[in-house]
Amino acid sequence: MGQNFLTSPEIASKIISRAGLTGEDTVVEIGSGLGALTVPLAYQSKHVYAIEPDKRIAGLLRNELMANGLTNVTIVENDILACDLSAMTDPSLQSLKVLGNLPYHISSQVIVYLLGFRKYITSAVLMFQKEVAERLLAQPGNKIYGRLSVLIGYSATIRPVVTVPASSFHPRSGVDSAVVAIDFFNAPLFPASDETLLFNIVRAGFGKRRKMLKNALLTGDLNLNESVLMKAFKSTDIDPQTRAEKLSVEEFVRLSNALSNNSNLTVS
Repeated sequence: MGQNFLTSPEIASKIISRAGLTGEDTVVEIGSGLGALTVPLAYQSKHVYAIEPDKRIAGLLRNELMANGLTNVTIVENDILACDLSAMTDPSLQSLKVLGNLPYHISSQVIVYLLGFRKYITSAVLMFQKEVAERLLAQPGNKIYGRLSVLIGYSATIRPVVTVPASSFHPRSGVDSAVVAIDFFNAPLFPASDETLLFNIVRAGFGKRRKMLKNALLTGDLNLNESVLMKAFKSTDIDPQTRAEKLSVEEFVRLSNALSNNSNLTVS
């Protein structure tokens, strides 16, 4: 399935250390592989849900857990995008900690998926292809600042943990990786009155990022009235000729709220 298994105990230790686990934590591990993280996670937490879609690898992981006498791990043989994280939440805690080495080809999808379940998640420590991590960490005005940068900035704080060389994997990865720590807000610093609209505006704005923001929004899949949009730009003091990459999270929220509060707005 194109997996590259982490073989560095030092990197595994840094990832787990940043998670700040206690014996009362419930952990979801994405892409458990052969247990480089699973085993130490099980020793340090109350329960681990190990998500591993490859049945052959899951069988090897079971043997590894048995060899270590670990019984507090549930192996879920499924794609993470098909899992219901709410069903894994400890009712007494109502929160999860998520860790994992994300499959590079679905890393963006996994981020959006986790944001959808963020009310159940306290924090996440995740490994990405280095270029993906840099995009998540990017700030407004940076050419790599994009949709995921905004969605993460709206929902959480994010910081780098460690860069992981390609030699830390078997088989050796073709690129370096990077681990980031994401701490989800209890409530957004700049709350949107309609989060679905906000996320749609962000998606449309970056969908045609070379266009002026006004044109990107009007030609996207939002059904916006041009005069209403121009009034929203004016009321928020946002230049309609700027590009999406120039707007901060707060500015996207202000624009979304201005449109949400206008009764003439329709969204397809």
